[in-house]
Formats: sequence, structure tokens, C-alpha cells
Amino acid sequence: MLYFGLRARRAARGTAQSNARLAALLSSSPALAMVVRTDGRIELPERLADWFGLSPVPRYLADLHSDMSGLTAEDLALLSDDIVGAQKAGRPFSRPLSVQGSTRSLMVHGTRAPRDLQAPGGVVLWVFDATDSGAEIARLVEENAAATTAFDALTGLIEAAPLPMWYRGPDLRLAMVNSAYVAAVEGSNAADVVRRGLELVEGSGRGGPLANAVRARDNDRPQMQAMPATIRGTRRMLQVHDVPLATGGVAGFAVDIEDLEQARGGMRRFGAAQRAMLDRLSAGVVQFGSDRTLIFCNQPFRRLFAMRKEWLSDRPEFDRVLERMREANRLPEVRDFPGWKAERRDWFRATEGAIEENWHLPGGVHLRVVAQPLPDGGLLLIFEDRTEQVQLASARDTLLRVRTATFDNLYEALGVFAADGRLQIWNNKFRALWGLDEEFLSKHPRVDALAQAAADKLANPTHAVMIGDLVRAATVDREQRAGRVDFADGRHFEFAAVPLPDGNGLFTMLDISDSRRIERALRDRNEALEAADAVKTAFVANMSYELRTPLTSISGFAEMLREGYAGTLSEEAGGYVAAILESVDRLGMLVDDVLDLTQNDGQTTKLDRSEVDLVRVARTAAAAATAAMQRKGVDFGVEILPSTGLVMGDGDRLHQIIAHLLKHALAGTAAGGRVLLHTDGTAAIARILVSDNGSGMGAAAVARAFDRFAEPDACRDGERALGLDLPLAKQFVEAHGGTIKLESEPGQGMLITVEMPRR
Repeated sequence: MLYFGLRARRAARGTAQSNARLAALLSSSPALAMVVRTDGRIELPERLADWFGLSPVPRYLADLHSDMSGLTAEDLALLSDDIVGAQKAGRPFSRPLSVQGSTRSLMVHGTRAPRDLQAPGGVVLWVFDATDSGAEIARLVEENAAATTAFDALTGLIEAAPLPMWYRGPDLRLAMVNSAYVAAVEGSNAADVVRRGLELVEGSGRGGPLANAVRARDNDRPQMQAMPATIRGTRRMLQVHDVPLATGGVAGFAVDIEDLEQARGGMRRFGAAQRAMLDRLSAGVVQFGSDRTLIFCNQPFRRLFAMRKEWLSDRPEFDRVLERMREANRLPEVRDFPGWKAERRDWFRATEGAIEENWHLPGGVHLRVVAQPLPDGGLLLIFEDRTEQVQLASARDTLLRVRTATFDNLYEALGVFAADGRLQIWNNKFRALWGLDEEFLSKHPRVDALAQAAADKLANPTHAVMIGDLVRAATVDREQRAGRVDFADGRHFEFAAVPLPDGNGLFTMLDISDSRRIERALRDRNEALEAADAVKTAFVANMSYELRTPLTSISGFAEMLREGYAGTLSEEAGGYVAAILESVDRLGMLVDDVLDLTQNDGQTTKLDRSEVDLVRVARTAAAAATAAMQRKGVDFGVEILPSTGLVMGDGDRLHQIIAHLLKHALAGTAAGGRVLLHTDGTAAIARILVSDNGSGMGAAAVARAFDRFAEPDACRDGERALGLDLPLAKQFVEAHGGTIKLESEPGQGMLITVEMPRR
């Protein structure tokens, strides 16, 4: 008994220790146990009752609910259903519970009670205080909802992005692509593209589509590379970006930079063309970059500022360029050069746009400087040499002053009218002529108002509208008009309206009163002279007719004496009679010539036209002149070519033409001289040439050789009597429609050329 008692006591002690340890574990456990028996009785520790907010400790399941504490009626009903299910079906359950009047959250895990618990058909409930974990769960739920929303938004953004985007797993195989990627590779859908592994960029190896992703994954840095790709049958240049992710995968997107590359190429070509164009400008151009170093200058700039190309190739700074300009004496003279240079340095930061200055350099050089700040922070300078323009402007100003002084002091009245009919410029003569006030003219009146104000000055005021018509003709119709007008005071003016190159019209008036008086006097004198000439011509004609009667009597009586009607004459008397007959013949010929000149005065000589053999006429005229040539001892040459042919004309007048020319040549040729008659012709004309080697004629004599009443001292040596041969020859030649020309020099003889038309 003692042995069994000691062993039981040791066992009891061990059991007590084990129970104490288990009780300590239970008291420190985050979960408390509650047993629910089949009859509804419950066993729970006091601590768990405190969790439910119940006092005293409830004995039945229904006592877990009260009006102000414990579980809510809904939670208790749900918990009861779960307990019933666990009792009957052995189905474990979990349920969150809320305690009335408390912020405590409880989590219940229930299962059928084991046999050793000595609660047949009962259920063990483990109750956890989930207040802290519930808050954490709520927070996590909120974060999960926010992350889900953000993920959905990001997924939608990626899907709607216009550029291809994708995601690669750690093995760098495609895991996700967006719609733009699918469209770029011409796939059916995203799943099909991922399954087939369709790459956006063709190729393999170091330059392939995975090389950039491998570098991004291995270096854990984003990578970017420009790669060509074929999209929808078009070759495009893409800028591919691969970004490593914390999951080990790589995200990527591609930007189409084909248009950008073309734009860049176009900009480069445009820049090169612009620089080539600037290099051909006459103005100097220099460009500085954002770092204020020289990046471009054209040839005129280098010439203008005497800068070597080698020095400029080192890209000097703005300040150094200004200093070099100063060394070359190509800057304005200033006292504070550092301050002046600092002000020009501010051009880089100017915001009001282009800055313009005029530089006056030593030596009279004028430069127009334009500084244009560039958007990239640089500066463009343009240097235009305006020295010649300044000089021309100065010369123009001088010319304008001279023109104004000349304009105001002209004897003519001048007025310049614009295209709208307003008076723009006038001189003092114009104002004084019309008697207009300076105040009236300074308002630049229209031509109609001006004409109305000047109407009283005219002899006929209605003629004032003529001024407006003239101005409109010059400014609108661009026609030049002229005329004359009479003033009321008896003066006469000649006017003209002239269109000017600038669209204006010039109106001029010149006082011709004296000219009109002189003109009238000259006209009266001319009429008197014409009347006197007519009287003279009639007198000569009458005298010629009157002379023929005594000449006929003298010739008849001389013929009777020569024939012996008055007895036989001595040899000496016969010579006298022969001399009388010869003089009578000569005088008769002169009378005939005078009659020919006077009878057709002012009219065309009447011709008896027929077909004439000019060869026969020329031979006859030459034969008639041979005797006179021989008597004077002149060598007479005759060359009548068959080409002389036939002409339509008056045979007698043609004979007289040749006879008068030969007579004129004989009169001017001394004994021992030579006279030549030459005729030839073409299909259109017949030509007669008479020449001699006599004393010739001076220029004054040649100019008046064909005058009917030329003074003897104007002819050759004064030997041709009245000098009627050439005037008569010219009169007959022109009657036939021909031309006659005389060529002669003193001491060189004479040549007369006559051309007669065939028809």
C-alpha cells in the first residue's frame, strides 16, 4: 500500500506539474478554448467571457447574446448553425464574430470535440482575438483594392498606348504584349503573339531583339538602342527601351523615331543649305552657340573683319571675337570697352527679339548690326556694310536739294499730281502763274478743286476742265498730252501732261507769248515772201515769153543776111552773122529752160510717157554734145552698155536730162580735160553717170547746186551762166520717179549719178 501510495503521489505530483504547465500555456495562448456540449451547455474560461463582455461566465450557448453585450443576434445564429453542422457532419468551420459595445474582433475555429475531452457530441471552439490582425487585414484589403485599381488602370494604359509595349519573364520570353505590339507584328491577339514568341525587331545575335534586354537584366540598368523594324510592310526606325524589374523580368517599349530621324536629316540638310546660302550673302553672318563659342561664320564676315580661317576654326568665344575685331580696327571707338563688351554679351539673354545697332567705324565705314538671340541660347549676328548706301543717301539728299532749288527756279510752271488726282509737288512759278495761296496748295487739293480755283485766269474759263483731263490722261491712261491755252491777260502758254515712272503725272506750262508774237510775224513775212516769189516767177515767165518775139526777129533777119537777101556779105560780115545766130540759139535755149522751170513751178512736170530706148537717147544726146566738146578741146568719152535697156518715160525729157548734165560738165571742165558719159542698168533701174576731172565744187556749192536761182558764187567758178542745167535735170528726173546725186570736191572733179526706174 505504501509503495502504491508513493507511486500515486509521484504521479499526482507529475500530473499537477503538467497541468500547471498546460495552464500556463493556455493562459498565454492567443486563442482560448470553449466547449459546447450537445445540450447547449458551454464551458469557457473567465478570460474568454471578458472577451465577450459577459459577467458572470455564461453557462449556455444562448447566454452569449444579451441586449448590450456579448455577440449580436445575427452572429449567434450563424455560430449556432455552424456548431450544429459540426456536431452532425463533423464539418470544421471558421467565422469572424463581433462583440457588441466593443471594437474587439474575434475569429472562431470550430471542430468536433475529441473523445478524451469527455464531451460526447460536443464541439470545441477556439476563439482568437483578431482585433489587431483584423485592422491589418482591412488595411491590406484596402491596399489590395488600391493596387488592383492601379494595376487595372496601368493595364488599360498599357493596352491603350499607341506604341508597342511588352513584358519578358526572367527567361526573357515574352509574357505580355499590348494591342499596339500585336498590330505591329500583325498577330491575331496578344495570347497568340506570346505563344508564338513573335519579336518586334528582326534578327539575332549581338544586335538582335534580346541583346538589349539581356544587358538590361544583367546590368540592372535601363537600356536604349535604335533598331530597324518592318511594321505593316514599311521599314521604320525604332528606339527600343528595356527596363529591368525587381521580379527578374524586363519590361520594354518601342518609340517610332522614323519621322524624327527624317526630320533630323532634313534639319541637317536645311542647316547645311542655310549655311551655304549665308556664305553667298554679301552681308557678314556669324553664329555663336549656347556656350558662346563661334560655330559658324561666312566668307563676307571673314573679309569684313580680316579674320583668318585657321583662327576661327578653334571656335573662339564671343569676347575673344570682339577683341579681335577691335585689334583689326573694326569696332566703334568707345571709352569703356569692357563695359561696352558686357552690354553686347547681354544679347545672348535678350527677350525682346532682334536688336539692331549702327556702328560707325574709323575710315567712314558704316555697319548695320542685327543681333538675333536663338532659342537654344545662342546668338546670330548679321553685319551689313551700308557705307555705299550712306554715301548714296547723302548724294541723294544733295541731289534732292539741288532738284528742289532747280525746280523752284525754273521758268516753267511745274506741278506733280498723284494717281488719285491730288497735287503733290509744285514750284513757285506754278503758284504765281495761277495766283494760288500757299495755304491752299499745302492742303494738296485735288485737280478738280485746283481747276475751279484757276478758271478765272483763263480767257475762256470753261477750258479749266482741260487741266483735269490732262492729269487723268497722264496718271490713269499713262498717255502724254500737250496743247496751248490763252490767259485772260493776253498771255499764251504751252502745256503738257507727262506720265512719270512712279505712277504720278507731271503737268508743265511754258509762257510762249513772245514765241507766238514772233511766230505771227514770221508767218506774215513768209506770206509776203511767197507772194513776192509768185510775182517774181510770173515776171520771169512773162519776160521769157516777151523775149522770144525779138529773138525770133533777130534770128530771122540774121538768117536772111547769111542767105544773101541783103547782098553778098564779106567774110568778116559773115562771121559776125554766124556769131549773132549762135548767140540767138544760146539765148533761145536759156529762155526755154526758164520757161520749163517756171511753167511747172510747184507742180509735177507733165510727161508724154511711152516706152523709150534709153540707149538711142543717150547716143543722140552724146552726138549733139560732141561738137561743143571738140570746140573747147575737151576729151569726151562715151560708154553706153546694152544693159541700159528700155524705160517708161518722155523721150524728149530724157534727152534733155543727159544734155543738161553734159552741158554742166563741159562748163566746169577746162581745155585738155575729160568728160565721161556712162550708162548701164539692172532689171529694176537704168543708170546714167556723168563725170569730169574739172575744178570740182565745194560743200556749199554742192548743197545749192540744184537750186533754181542759185547765186553765181555758189557754183563752180561762176562759169555756168544762170546755173539752170542741174535744177532742170533734177526736175525732169524726179518727174520720172528717179533720183539724182551729185558728188564733188574742190580740185577733184565731179560725179553725177541718175537712177531711173524701169516702170
